Amino acid sequence: MTTRDRQPPSRDYQLMVSALAEVTKRRDAELDDAEQAYQDSAARAAGELSRAENDALAADRWAGAAAAQVLDVDREASRLWGRLRRARGLRVRALGEVPDPAPVEALPRVALQRGPDTGEIPAGGRQSPRILLARAADRIDHRVRPAGRGLFPRWALPLLPITGAVVALMAGLVAAGLVTFGGSGIWGGTVIRGLGWITFLIAPSAGVPVAAFLAHRHLRARLDIGGVGLTLLGGMIAATILSLAFAATR
Repeated sequence: MTTRDRQPPSRDYQLMVSALAEVTKRRDAELDDAEQAYQDSAARAAGELSRAENDALAADRWAGAAAAQVLDVDREASRLWGRLRRARGLRVRALGEVPDPAPVEALPRVALQRGPDTGEIPAGGRQSPRILLARAADRIDHRVRPAGRGLFPRWALPLLPITGAVVALMAGLVAAGLVTFGGSGIWGGTVIRGLGWITFLIAPSAGVPVAAFLAHRHLRARLDIGGVGLTLLGGMIAATILSLAFAATR
C-alpha cells in the first residue's frame, strides 16, 4: 500500500457519499408513497366497481319489475277496453282496438318514475297507471251497465207491478186525452186520434224502461226476464181496466 492510499478520504468524496445516501432515502420514501397511492387508488377503484355492479343489478331488477308492470297495465287496459266495447246500450263497438301508449320519447322526463315501487304518485304529481285504470274500471262498473251487475233484489219485486201499473195508467190517460181531443173535429184530428190509439197499444209496456232505469240508477241492479214479466203484468192489468173504463164512457 502506497502512501497515497493511506491518506483519509477527501471532503468531496464524503459529500458525494452523503448526497447518494440522501437520494437513496428520498427514492425509498417516494417508492413508499407511490405504493401507498397505488393501493389507495386500487381500493377506491374496487369500491367504485362494486358500487357500479350493485347499481347495475338494481337497474336490472328495476327493468324487470318495470317490464312486468307494463305487461300488467297492458293486460288490464285491454280487458277494460274489451268490457267497454261489449257494453250494452252504448254505441262503442266502433272504437276499434285498444290504442297504443304514447312513446317514451314523447313524454317529459318528470313523467318517468325512478322505480316501479316508489309509490302510487310518481314524480311531478302525475297519478300512476294503476290508479287511472282503477278509476276507469269504476266508471265502467257504475255507468256503462256491465253484464255482471247484480240481480234485482227480491224485496223490491212487489214494486215492479205497481210501477208498471202506474206508468201504464199515465200513458193510458194521455192516450185517452189524445183520442178525445182528436175526435172533437179539429184540424188534424185523425192524426191525433191515431197517436192516441198507438199510445194505448204501448201503454202496457211503458213501465218496463222506467223500471229498468230505476233499478239501474238506485239499486245498481239489472232487470231480468222475471222483473220484466212482473212489470208487464202490472201494466197490462192497469191498461185493461183503463181501456174498459174508457170504452164504457163512449
